[in-house]
Amino acid sequence: MVEGDTDQNHSKYTDVKDDRVANGDSKDHPLAGVGPVSLVAQQQQLSLHGPLNGSGGDSALVSKQTEAKGGAPVDPERGAYSIKADFEQAIELTGYGRFHYILLAICGLVSTSEEMDVISMSFILPSAQCDLDLNTQSKGWLNSIIFIGMMFGAYIWGSVADSLGRKKVLIVISIMNALCIVASSFSQNYEVFMVFRFLNGVALGGSGPVIWPYFAEFQPKSKRGSMLSFMAAFWTIGNLLVAGLAWLIIPTGIGITTPAFTYNSWRIFLLVCSIPSFIVAALLLYLPESPKFLLSQGKIDEAMAIFRGIYVTNTGKTKDQYPVKELLIDEKLREELESVTKPIKNKYKRMLYDILDNSKQVFMSPILKFTIISITINFTFHIGYYGLMMWFPELFNRFDEFTRAHPGVEDASVCQVTDYVVGMGSHSQSGVCSATIPSTVFMESLITVAAALPANVVAVLGMDRLGRKFFLVFSTMAAGACSASMFFVTNQHQNLAVSAVFSGVISMGNASLDCLITEVFPTNLRATGVAISMVAARLGGIIGNVVIATLLDMYCPAPTFIVAVLLAGGGLMCLFLPNTTRTALS
Repeated sequence: MVEGDTDQNHSKYTDVKDDRVANGDSKDHPLAGVGPVSLVAQQQQLSLHGPLNGSGGDSALVSKQTEAKGGAPVDPERGAYSIKADFEQAIELTGYGRFHYILLAICGLVSTSEEMDVISMSFILPSAQCDLDLNTQSKGWLNSIIFIGMMFGAYIWGSVADSLGRKKVLIVISIMNALCIVASSFSQNYEVFMVFRFLNGVALGGSGPVIWPYFAEFQPKSKRGSMLSFMAAFWTIGNLLVAGLAWLIIPTGIGITTPAFTYNSWRIFLLVCSIPSFIVAALLLYLPESPKFLLSQGKIDEAMAIFRGIYVTNTGKTKDQYPVKELLIDEKLREELESVTKPIKNKYKRMLYDILDNSKQVFMSPILKFTIISITINFTFHIGYYGLMMWFPELFNRFDEFTRAHPGVEDASVCQVTDYVVGMGSHSQSGVCSATIPSTVFMESLITVAAALPANVVAVLGMDRLGRKFFLVFSTMAAGACSASMFFVTNQHQNLAVSAVFSGVISMGNASLDCLITEVFPTNLRATGVAISMVAARLGGIIGNVVIATLLDMYCPAPTFIVAVLLAGGGLMCLFLPNTTRTALS
């Protein structure tokens, strides 16, 4: 696993006893007299003996400070360098290798488990309608209750993460999430199931606002866009896993059924979906805290220790060979750290103060503009994303029901199919509830989510070349066109094709939106800003599920065109945000 720190022991990530400056050149605390140094000034100070090894080798920058004082020349083979660097240079000089790939795998699994838990309900609804006595409206609320919980959780956990740290919050919410899923699988009625789905949402609400800043803060600016897009691809993996597991488990009819207790196949499917969250909680123990967050808290030595640990993991060399010996603190961060003249001793009061202060700052100039735009984009985007994506399995099932009931009819629109199913009331003609879902429904769902894989590859390869705004505008316009065209499909195969294209283009938009919103907020407000944006996203998910479900049954043409307009309009809002492609994190 990663060569680094756990919460139970001290290692190279938390060894803060190393000298900050080689040869005793500086004995001052980084905040005392260390100002920002321009790249030109550093080049004048440093001697360049060779190119930087981008794969994680030592830099060949050797300080001349020792020689200027009459000391012996620095031996580059022994790693006795004396380099001053800001955060971006420090993370670059750790190299890019084993640590970052392990980080991607673990953080990606967090995103996978989150998406599995959200989307799993769309596969449960057709099967659970008899057990929980569901109609279209109750299905919409069951889809939405997790987003209501996520609205509460996003703000709470995001604010706590900006105060106490990213890693601790991620571990707590992963455990809480897993336990709530297990509890919901044992729920025997609609009301209890709703309670645990709500709590499940509260836990999940912290996942997105925390994992994206956490992952981004370990990335050098040259790779940040592509790696964030890579992590967004794990959402697609989550969709594929859910669809595949649903196909393997739900139609089997396994489980037990007694007059007092039922634990059937869809409940077992839920139980299996909780496993990734348990795994994530354990794996996160092997990762360090975000060094960017530690710097924002004034913990310079701890951040340096983590840089050394990453360097060791990536290169296999000793921590003494890490060339950076002193971190430069920019004026803005210095002012923020020195502004706390009367520190609050009680950590809980400190946390509450930070939460309230961070919440106030994201709604003040100059951050206010970013906050309003990110809220608007997330709200409109997720009405479309969840409003359609979570209803695709239900639409596939409705087409299948219509086809079986009308074997001689080849063409039927979404509205015709919906009118038929609503008229039947999701019950068979004998009046007995039918929860049997044909395997073709799961196969079509699997095809739909698999269509996002090539789109994710395009996003990974092009995010740092074409930029976040390009992908967001293109994807929202294309997804809007797909949404509108669903009104004109005339058979099951056309519906599948449009759904697959929608899934692909919307996944590119999701990746670019996550990149853009994560990068636009400063470090000390990043989790809070992303969290508030996520609250808007969850509200969009709620409205998307409830309103889309209601309109689909009451006035079928409306949902597809409403979603089309919202997606296209929201995507264009990103043009008012600054360009964050290949720029340093603020």
